[in-house]
Amino acid sequence: MDALISAAARALAAGDVLAALGCIALREDPPALALRGIAMAQLGQLDTARDLLRRARRAFGPHEAVARARCVVAEAEVALAMRELAGSSHPLQEVAALLDARGDGANALQAWLILARRGVLLGRLRDADHGLAQLAGRSMPPALAAMAALTAAALAVRALQVGQARAALARAQAAAERAGIAALRREVDDARAALDRPAARSLQAGVERSLCLDDIPDLLASGALVVDACRRGVRTGTKWQCLARRPVLFALLRALAEAWPGGVDRDALIARVFCITRPDDSLRVRLRVELGRLRALIAAQARIDATPQGFRIQPCRARTVTVLVPPIDGEQGALVALLADGAAWSTSSLALAVGASQRSVQRALAELQAAGQVHSCGRGRAQRWQSVPLAGFTTILLLPAALPIG
Repeated sequence: MDALISAAARALAAGDVLAALGCIALREDPPALALRGIAMAQLGQLDTARDLLRRARRAFGPHEAVARARCVVAEAEVALAMRELAGSSHPLQEVAALLDARGDGANALQAWLILARRGVLLGRLRDADHGLAQLAGRSMPPALAAMAALTAAALAVRALQVGQARAALARAQAAAERAGIAALRREVDDARAALDRPAARSLQAGVERSLCLDDIPDLLASGALVVDACRRGVRTGTKWQCLARRPVLFALLRALAEAWPGGVDRDALIARVFCITRPDDSLRVRLRVELGRLRALIAAQARIDATPQGFRIQPCRARTVTVLVPPIDGEQGALVALLADGAAWSTSSLALAVGASQRSVQRALAELQAAGQVHSCGRGRAQRWQSVPLAGFTTILLLPAALPIG
């Protein structure tokens, strides 16, 4: 490696992008292309960075496997920043193993961290946990340690392990201070502030209360029958019944829980669940069928009694019924939560993250745009979506694949 390449690499490591570009701006050899790509990524020119890194990877010779692997890691980092999340994670896992075997531990750790961050964004929490496990007990530069701790905090929050999240953020703050990178310190501060903002609302006997993340584990452990509208299920103590794939049954359960200790009129249930204001006998029959299915699923937690006018829910062992409601109502909540990170997402990546069809996501984005909650830039495949700044609450519980405690 010649002196200019070494100087550019040291400048990039120190965060001095302009000094690095001054050394290699006019060079076209593979190492210079790779470093220019990294520099452009740090300047936010992600499309240019990706093209330079691809050119560098293709230009390295067949015997320069480590150099090509480093380019793959850098490309994966750029793809993550661009929220291009499609494709398998296996190639990056193979690159991480290659770099470890060749003694490049720093870039191997970076590859595992990218895999963990990608898993968190997609709601694949086991994949994220596996990626973080590869970093455990290994020495890392301060900036990398800060990002690893931030990722661990995000993973803990998605599982509602708030104490572990706060401990991880404390480690992230210490590492960010050692790294001396202002942007990293701001990211840690933003993550800590999000934990203290209202994250949900509880509805009990007609009374609404705002909840922070610290309050939610206490609610779930209180012994109340909790109908969780954030993760679409019902919990009593340690027993969890997921209804995420049974939207009609969950809509019935939520309507009954919101009315507790009273009941709900039959026609009101039909109007709310089936969106039909003039019910007929066939809809009343369907209502009875769906209620029978719901009774079977939650028999160990609650019973549903018929009343002269409709139906009423009654918990088996719990004394109270509480509905946990997200800070934003509506089916677009998960999209708003994903876009709240400030990054520009493609429609395909949003569809992958929320587990919906691309066409459904496009319709939801159009509705959010009409409401002034999101905006787009670019057209066609280059179109990206961002949200307007959100204040006053955190959208953590709206993210897909968040797990209930236990």
